[in-house]
Amino acid sequence: MTTRGGSTLRKIIQRACLPRLMTTVVIISIISGCSTHSENAQETATQKSAKRGNISVTIYDRGNIPSGQGTIENNVMTKWINQAGPVDVTFVSVPRTQSEQKLNTLFAGGGAPDLILEYAPQIKNPLIDQGQLRPLDDMIERYSTTYKALLAKFPALRKAGTGTDGKLYQFGRINETIPQRGVFIRKDWLDKLHLNIPQTTEEMYQVAKAFTEQDPDGNGMNDTYGLALAYNSVAILNEMFGVTYPNFVVQGNELIHGWDHIQAVTAFKKRLYNEGLVDKEFYIDKYGAKAKRDFLNGKIGIYMDQFNVPITFYNDFYLGLKKSVPEAELAIMPYPATPVGRFNPILVNPVQMTGLVNAEAKDPESVMKYVDFAASETFMKTMYYGFEGVHSKTLPGQCPQVTDLSKWQKEFNYASGDFAMLSSPTLAGKCYFGVEKMDTKDPLQQEVKKMFEANASFVDFDLQMAGPTHSEQMPQLTKDLQQILTDTMKQVDVGEGDIWMKSILTPNYSPEQAKQDAIAVWEKAGGAQVDAWYKAFYEKDKDRIILSRDIYDIFKQQRALQNK
Repeated sequence: MTTRGGSTLRKIIQRACLPRLMTTVVIISIISGCSTHSENAQETATQKSAKRGNISVTIYDRGNIPSGQGTIENNVMTKWINQAGPVDVTFVSVPRTQSEQKLNTLFAGGGAPDLILEYAPQIKNPLIDQGQLRPLDDMIERYSTTYKALLAKFPALRKAGTGTDGKLYQFGRINETIPQRGVFIRKDWLDKLHLNIPQTTEEMYQVAKAFTEQDPDGNGMNDTYGLALAYNSVAILNEMFGVTYPNFVVQGNELIHGWDHIQAVTAFKKRLYNEGLVDKEFYIDKYGAKAKRDFLNGKIGIYMDQFNVPITFYNDFYLGLKKSVPEAELAIMPYPATPVGRFNPILVNPVQMTGLVNAEAKDPESVMKYVDFAASETFMKTMYYGFEGVHSKTLPGQCPQVTDLSKWQKEFNYASGDFAMLSSPTLAGKCYFGVEKMDTKDPLQQEVKKMFEANASFVDFDLQMAGPTHSEQMPQLTKDLQQILTDTMKQVDVGEGDIWMKSILTPNYSPEQAKQDAIAVWEKAGGAQVDAWYKAFYEKDKDRIILSRDIYDIFKQQRALQNK
């Protein structure tokens, strides 16, 4: 099997420090398959027989806990973790959208938890530089079994978790890598108005205009929007135009600041806003709650959101839409071509660093025991399928099947992924790929499964993702350069930087002028040094990190495993 540019899959995986990945995944899949209940029980009993410590661990609070399920720190999952795990755990909530502020406050006050679960490099790297985090090699060597074995099989975990001083600071996992987000369009509206799925952003604008102005729901009222422009929709539009945090794009063989891309996507958003094709108050819908409500009530024609866990989209979106508008039909659309090119959606980071240890942790042995437990198949199976005999059932030789979806949804769906931030699901075989949880007898679930599979099929391996790689794989800047980047993001970030948002909302403030102003802010802060550093790294050292092409190869490999 050869890849673009003439390199073999083996060579590309070796370049990314991912040796033996395909072989290892296949062997694990064949040997382990799906663990039996008795094996899980034996593993749990062994863990409970050891001396118990007491640690604290962060957990994201997304504000989505169903009524009657307790709190993010005290619920069915946390109780099981404390009963089945090797240590007693106190969970400390961190608001998902304010994790940086909360963690900085906790560390400043001397009360940061022992184990920090966090995705964002821009939050983690400063903590490493400040000496707030503990190097991990000694505790892994002395106390670990499960994670030590994972490091031996996947050296990329060590590489991705190592700081600029050469010490290992982060625990990680191997993810199923698939498109992280999706663009959903009301197919029934397209059919009614005799329109096709847009292939370019110009066609997307025309469809959004028709959805807004031609009464697609047939109620005789002017009450529909062409598309949503809040929360995840912002990130997806940015990805369509080839740019994401930290605003750098590949042009030819160079890594440059994507000012032209940001200007182009801002102009597109401004056009939608000016012509009333989006909610005029989208900018105060910070977490997308109103946009989601409008979509579920059948008032939005193009909706963009996370789509890396199909059962979650089915539970949180599709059921609600079909309940409100039974005749609604959704199609998934590929990212359209833009004035600055066509790009793939961001794929889920396949080698993802998620765990760090407080330098002040008093019991590193217990922290390591918990990490091993959280990386085990027992933990992973429970977070994915709930309790055997309660939420799911496993027949000999088959994958677990969720038998009470409603109960699983209430008790696990809202946070199981966050509790499982140290789990590597696909290493346990086909049972843990996202589509395997979909009920083959439920026609609505099968519709979502087809959309999910179609979204994966849209990936064009000749195209670049936004940026040179997943943002979590970007090389770590030096401390002074990272500070420049952090200090300027509130004004110049492609997501919701103040300058770009002002351009969208202000009639006489053009995207061209916004670009000039953003560049001025950037250069005044010393941003030219950041540009030069990234440019030089990409020219000389880019093979030291996992790039888009390497993520594509892991994606192909996992699809091949899934289809066996």
